[in-house]
Amino acid sequence: MSKNPVIKFSNFSEKLKDVVIVPVSKDGSVAAQANHVGGEGFVSGLITKAGFKGKLGATLETYLADGAGAERLVLVGIGDPAKLKNDDWLKIGGAAFAKIGKSAEANAILAIDGLEISAEAAADFALGAQLRAYRFDKYKTKKSDDKAEAKDIKLTIQVADAAGAEKAYEAAAEIGEGVLLARDLVNEPANVLGPVEFAAEAEKLEKLGVKITILTEKEMKKLGMGSLLGVAQGSVRPPRLVVMEWNGGKAKDKPVAFVGKGVVFDTGGISIKPALGMEDMKGDMGGAAAVTGLMRALAGRKAKANVIGVIGLVENMPDGNAQRPGDIVTTMSGQTIEVINTDAEGRLVLADALYYTAKTHKPRFMINLATLTGAIVIALGTQHAGLFSNDDELAEQLFDAGQTSGEKLWRMPLTKEYDKIIDSKFADMRNSAGRPAGSITAAQFLKRFVGDTPWAHLDIAGTAMDSPASEYNESWGSGFGVRVLDRLVRDHYEG
Repeated sequence: MSKNPVIKFSNFSEKLKDVVIVPVSKDGSVAAQANHVGGEGFVSGLITKAGFKGKLGATLETYLADGAGAERLVLVGIGDPAKLKNDDWLKIGGAAFAKIGKSAEANAILAIDGLEISAEAAADFALGAQLRAYRFDKYKTKKSDDKAEAKDIKLTIQVADAAGAEKAYEAAAEIGEGVLLARDLVNEPANVLGPVEFAAEAEKLEKLGVKITILTEKEMKKLGMGSLLGVAQGSVRPPRLVVMEWNGGKAKDKPVAFVGKGVVFDTGGISIKPALGMEDMKGDMGGAAAVTGLMRALAGRKAKANVIGVIGLVENMPDGNAQRPGDIVTTMSGQTIEVINTDAEGRLVLADALYYTAKTHKPRFMINLATLTGAIVIALGTQHAGLFSNDDELAEQLFDAGQTSGEKLWRMPLTKEYDKIIDSKFADMRNSAGRPAGSITAAQFLKRFVGDTPWAHLDIAGTAMDSPASEYNESWGSGFGVRVLDRLVRDHYEG
């Protein structure tokens, strides 16, 4: 498994080792603090001779002469300093870290003439490095023989406000740990991570002060969760509903709630999926992974908010006891569902999880995350997650948090016309209405279980797994959702 780099912050110094990272702006400018690297005029001369344009995230590296104090120089572009925003510093940090390679130590001279680099920007640079360092290789038996690769990489970031940057990174690093936990969960194979094992991973958050309650099949039957249990009945692996509570706010404050779909493997059930690509369905618990990672991040940085995380954990298998197309199940809410397609199972899990959360915890709002529909990938590709909401204020807050964090969301419609499509001839509703507007009708289905609670549904099917690599993520499981929801809580719901 990957190791986090050891990241420290310091004031500017000419003491360098192994790799030196120097940011370069769009016009080729570098900071005066970097002029000593390689000798007077070396850096600016290299930029000119190589024609380096300083494009955001672009890099250029070269070896340094003996006696320079370091072995290699890495230039990293920051683009136009006046236009830096959102997750740009994460991109810069990730791009720079990728060039450290097998070196044991690196120094980043985080300065640009004419630009004041804040402590928060320096912390984002460090977070970008932390996220880029991640890799999931625990099941590879052939490890590299290079001893340097096994060592912790030490990254010292030289910045004007070193003390402020170090404090800002204390919180950012905890957010990073939440993202990495979510990535680990998504990347794990389903034979290792079943519902019971996933619940055990969530239970580890107790050491951070998170209260954990785990409902078994017996307890869910008593509550009447026929929708969730119907999905699970085809698997020999029993389902679990995990409730995570972080009480960091005032006792009188209503909690905010996050609910995650946790289908640890989805064959499609009796409505079985095609064999090609089915292995990716180990990631169908990306919503539950994001909620668990979010709770890890909030508890780790001791967020001043009361937060509930609920994850419904099941496996969808085509056993002789599996539910059939045409079956009718009764939810905890009392509403009935005709199961048209057993591969539209995530909404069945979320129906009971959402209703349970609203009824039991009466949150200020609920947000659910789910790798719910292929239709959202057709609509938005892999650059945005789908956002559906019954509350304009919450939707706007989420959109803004997505822009700031770089985990972008795009709002999709919810209307009575779409809602009518999921009516059933034999029950209160049907769980599938075919391909047209598939992501919208899925959201309309979920809306029937939230009542008057302000609610948003994030369809992360295109962003949680196998999404394009970025400067700070090369993992199959991206951990999408942790940072955008942490930003939402930070900006609007911490006292």
